[in-house]
This record gives sequence, structure tokens and C-alpha cells, in this order.
Amino acid sequence: MTLQLVCFYALATVMVGSALAVITVKNSVHAALFLVLTFFTAASTWILAEAEFLGIALVVVYVGAVMVLFLFVVMMLDIKPESMREGFIRFLPVGVIVAAVMLVEMLALIGVKAMTAQTLPPDPAVAAGMGNTAWLGKALFTQFLLPFEIAALILTVALIAAVALTLRKRTGTKTQNPGLQVMVKREERLRVVKMSAERGEGESA
Repeated sequence: MTLQLVCFYALATVMVGSALAVITVKNSVHAALFLVLTFFTAASTWILAEAEFLGIALVVVYVGAVMVLFLFVVMMLDIKPESMREGFIRFLPVGVIVAAVMLVEMLALIGVKAMTAQTLPPDPAVAAGMGNTAWLGKALFTQFLLPFEIAALILTVALIAAVALTLRKRTGTKTQNPGLQVMVKREERLRVVKMSAERGEGESA
């Protein structure tokens, strides 16, 4: 048994255990932290399989952004675990049946793939003599530059549309209008008022 296989079994054990802890622990914050451990272990498995880009992307996107957001939301909301677990036992048989069907489908798919196994082409990154991330970046910005730019444009449009759809004018809040600010004239910014001097009480001439 090689060292790589031992590391894979260790990472797989930790990942399965943390994934089971996500759905079994009572505290929502603990469940989110176990989910972070699951994602991080899955990223380590990708790196072990020489897919460094997928592992780093999993850490940066899910562990560094999505799960931190989930954790903040869980900590800010007043979630009562008792109300969330009221129907857990009632729907447990349905969940077990769905999980069993999914397991059978995955095993059948793996069996079909094993029976019709074909020789895989050589790894292009290894054939090019460079790392997985370097080869992927070179291919992305040379062969697939146009699809990459189209995807970036679609994501930008989606972001602007989400902001435009969720933006609402609320009463009782102070907001700034940049259009009105730049249209202000010099005379409207400053006004000189002439007032006669008045002597206060107790002041000398």
C-alpha cells in the first residue's frame, strides 16, 4: 500500500465523518464548522489527485466565501434547533429511501463504467511538462478566451440585475443622489447674508 493510498483513505474517512456530523450535531454553528472541514478535506483530496486548481478553487470559493457567509447568517439569526428537528423523525424513512436509491444508482453507474472501461488519454498537463494550474491557465486564456469573457460578461450582467431588482427606495432613510450633487451651481452652495451688528448685554462699546 503506497503512501498516497494511505493519505486518500485517511482523508476519505475524515470527510465522511465530518459530513455525517453536519447532519447529526444539534448546534447549527457546529454543523457549519463541520461543513467547512468537509469542504477542506475534499479540497485536500483533489490536491492529492494532482488537480491543484480544483482544490484551491474549492477552498477559496466555498470555504473562504460561501461557508463564512453561511456561518455569519447562522450566528446572526435566532434559530431554534427544537423547531427545526420537530419533523426529523417523521421524514427520516423518506430520507433513508431516497439515499438508498441514490446509492444504488451511483453503484450501478460505477459498475457500467467499469465494464465499459476504456484507456484514458494521457494527462495533457503532464504531457506539456507543466503543472495542472499552469496548463489550465494557459489553455483558458489562449484556446478558450472568448467563452471565458462571455462567462465573465454574463456574471457581471447577473450581478447588476440582482442589485437593480433588490434596490428599493425606503422612507425615513437619508440617501444621496449623485446626479443632483453634480448639478449644483456655485450660487446655490454659498449665500452671503448682510446682517446689522447687534451689541449683546454686558458688552462695552
